Amino acid sequence: MKFSVGENECGGFVGTILDSIADGVFTIDADKRITTFNRAAERITGYTREEAIGKFCHEIFRASICRQACAIDEAVREKRDVVDRPLNIIAKDGSSIPISVSASALVGDDGQQIGGVETFRDLSAIEALKKEIGGKYTFEDIVSKNRNIHKIFNILPDIADSDATVLIEGPSGSGKELFARAIHNLSPRKDKPYVVVNCGVLPDNLFESELFGYVKGAFTDAVRDKPGRFALAEGGAIFLDEIGDISPAAQVKLLRVIQEKEYEPLGSVSTTKADVRIIAASNRPLAELVENGSFRRDLYYRLNVVRIELPPLRERREDIPLLVEHFIKHFNLKREKNIRDVSPEVMSVLMKHSFPGNVRELENIIEHAFVLCHGNMIEIEHLPAEHAQMRVAAPQPSADAPLMTAEAETIKMALERNSGNRAETARELGVSYATLWRKMKKHGIS
Repeated sequence: MKFSVGENECGGFVGTILDSIADGVFTIDADKRITTFNRAAERITGYTREEAIGKFCHEIFRASICRQACAIDEAVREKRDVVDRPLNIIAKDGSSIPISVSASALVGDDGQQIGGVETFRDLSAIEALKKEIGGKYTFEDIVSKNRNIHKIFNILPDIADSDATVLIEGPSGSGKELFARAIHNLSPRKDKPYVVVNCGVLPDNLFESELFGYVKGAFTDAVRDKPGRFALAEGGAIFLDEIGDISPAAQVKLLRVIQEKEYEPLGSVSTTKADVRIIAASNRPLAELVENGSFRRDLYYRLNVVRIELPPLRERREDIPLLVEHFIKHFNLKREKNIRDVSPEVMSVLMKHSFPGNVRELENIIEHAFVLCHGNMIEIEHLPAEHAQMRVAAPQPSADAPLMTAEAETIKMALERNSGNRAETARELGVSYATLWRKMKKHGIS
């Protein structure tokens, strides 16, 4: 839409109307100098009308898009409205204010473009509310509303503050490295190195040299000293992922480091002290590997000082909508898109999927959808083929299906975990018994 302005239409009556609008409104001329500036614009930016009029708009708003992707420029150049574009401006007092802007070309009575008009809305209260709500379900980079995950959240600072060896167990893709990194980031060692080693891909003949390094002449190609991963992590932490996959010979070498806090680089005749915190992870329960004889019992007990067990995603379905929102925000920033949500049909399919690949699989699904989606809503056809084929089995949801489906699935899973005990289920979900009973009736849950 293009606004038409006559010579005398910016007088008192129009000014009164503009000042009564809750959103900020300003107009610019062909040189991008501000010509009108309403009362809400004064309130949001901190600049008075007298300070703003006559200035270039980028001098007042100082937004990240002012120079490269001006909303008014785009509206004039492409002859279309720009609607609800989120961005941050710098107010007069230096504070950053989140706003959404809409812009249109401004034309005179003769149909010639004479500038542009932009409205903007202060989103500070909305963003603060989002952070408050999101903060309840977020810890470091970990997103969850699952009761068992929140129990881990509660003790993670204490675990981090200690220097104890930590063992994290959970299926592949459940987020073990996120928890390991959170422990390091919260620890007194946070400013020291954090080194990741995937034990599952290290051949046995390279394990010792990779972890402990080697000295010049240790073998034919050793033309100079090479520090190992423990040396690189000195003073910090080393994350040994898939620790259950290392050989018995490698287990013996690792046991010594944990017990004696020292190691010998390959080919060296002297020992090196190791001031390194060890965090290990396994996608298989190490206790089972000990029982079948494939993992040393003494090493298991050295690693199992503090143990964290992560549930698979199929046991925390209440997290699926939360994780979907999280990944959409992540890929919007990464790929510079503006996808807002998934369709009700997509959410229905995701809520019913078993997710053998856990959180990593869900992330991959959303990333795949971002490649194919060119609008602002992920539809069923944007999913990988094996998931898109599930559309026939998916029920037709109502308009508010994502929330309704998530709520129903959350209640069902909580009831299963509590063996149908409604009082325990209500306590877990943080609602009253009466509220739980009412929601069960609404969703037809017996």
